[in-house]
Amino acid sequence: MSYKFAIDTVMAKVNILNEEFRYTHDHNPIEHVSSRLKTPASIMEKAQRRGVPFDLNAIRGAILDIAGIRVTCSFVSDTYSIRDMLTGHEDIKVMEERDYIRSPKPNGYRSLHLLVETPVRMSDRTVDVPVEIQIRTIAMDFWASLEHKIYYKYGKSVPERLLDEIREAAETANRLDVTMERLHGEVREQGDRARTTLPGPEDLRKLPLAEELLRALADRVNSERSD
Repeated sequence: MSYKFAIDTVMAKVNILNEEFRYTHDHNPIEHVSSRLKTPASIMEKAQRRGVPFDLNAIRGAILDIAGIRVTCSFVSDTYSIRDMLTGHEDIKVMEERDYIRSPKPNGYRSLHLLVETPVRMSDRTVDVPVEIQIRTIAMDFWASLEHKIYYKYGKSVPERLLDEIREAAETANRLDVTMERLHGEVREQGDRARTTLPGPEDLRKLPLAEELLRALADRVNSERSD
């Protein structure tokens, strides 16, 4: 329950950001948000694989990804922006950060991993619960999903030829991220240049016959008031 409540707590913060950007900003960095809670069977399997004793306190101290949240962003810079916004909350404490975007894994995996701790206030106590947050782009998420399926299909014994193609696909996804962010920046820059402001009173006075038109309008208003 405490891990479920921790997910709810962090998800609420992510959803608030998502709604705010959707309605008050011209760019929403959040494309998709999901969460997952490890099942007891999955927790026990991981504990056995790591040699962790089947004890609640031992498992709680050794397995820190029981609660997980994934935030999918549009661009690479968005991943770091979301990280800064989430970790700026006073009740989110960063325990560990692994930046696999700047330093990818050997297989090409890219993602920003945060291990945070957030307090969960129960009826009789407050417990600090770890939550793993993964922040990645759409291209990174697409690659990671397919890579996971390939490893699952081959029972983690993937032929070397496919491993080479997986790494090349990761590089292709990264090039796509870089290209799309560059194009996005150029489009926004062109839009800022093309954006014009509405003319103010001083600008109107510079137009031909502006003084005559304004005077005629003022006379019309004054005559109606006198009537």
